[in-house]
Amino acid sequence: MWKRFSSNMGAMVGVVLLLAVIVVALTAPLLFPNGPWQMVQRPFLAPMAVDGLPLGTDTLGRNVAAQLAYGARVSLLVGLVSTLVALLIGVPLGALAGFYGSWVDEGAMRFTEFFQTIPNFALAIVLVAIFEPSLASITIAIAIVSWPPVARLVRAEVMSVRKREFVDAARLAGLTRPRILLTQVLPNTVSPIIVMASLMVATAILLESSLSFLGLGDPNAMSWGYMIGAARTVIRTSWWLSFFPGIAIVITVLALNLIGEGLNDAFNPHLSRRRARAGKEKA
Repeated sequence: MWKRFSSNMGAMVGVVLLLAVIVVALTAPLLFPNGPWQMVQRPFLAPMAVDGLPLGTDTLGRNVAAQLAYGARVSLLVGLVSTLVALLIGVPLGALAGFYGSWVDEGAMRFTEFFQTIPNFALAIVLVAIFEPSLASITIAIAIVSWPPVARLVRAEVMSVRKREFVDAARLAGLTRPRILLTQVLPNTVSPIIVMASLMVATAILLESSLSFLGLGDPNAMSWGYMIGAARTVIRTSWWLSFFPGIAIVITVLALNLIGEGLNDAFNPHLSRRRARAGKEKA
């Protein structure tokens, strides 16, 4: 799998970009010990206008580079934690529905459809607005709107795997149904879950940025969405205040999508071969 993944140029570019973002996020306190909120110069300094401020200053004279670095910490934290929580909800529910079927499947799917009747972004806004805006409430809201697709994917994969011969052999060997589900069925559904998780992190980062842009982010945490929202009134005169956080969001989301595509091709080599053949036929 690693050989197929490493041979994918797009996936490796995504890994390099994501590692760069992670390094910046981890080293933010070392690079900018004063934090992102402290005023360091006069407002609206253009990039490279003053030594030590490569990206300039914002409307209050704060270091834009420091804000970007600390914003990376918030975006990655919310993306990873919300995806993990969504997986913890969606994977068990989808596995139980797909493996046991009958009324368990019916009840789980009707419960899942209840959350899918409302658009994800609208539901996230409502949930964050009900509770006090904070990183915890934003993370929970994003997890709540993200788990239904996970449950449906796992259900479909489990329903496919449970009909295979090795599952019948496990039953004949006397294994209990819960043990068959945990040791035989779920391990064979890991690859699509990993691919989907990488894409979910990117979606979560976009959702968090959108909520912060609308003023529903944590007021005590610097984020890329907050930076763009605070700079929208001066976008014509101070373009860099919204340009750099926008580029940071694009790079991070692009990296995660490239990694997801690479993982999909690595876990499904037959699918990648079909795509290559289709491309050659079109050419």
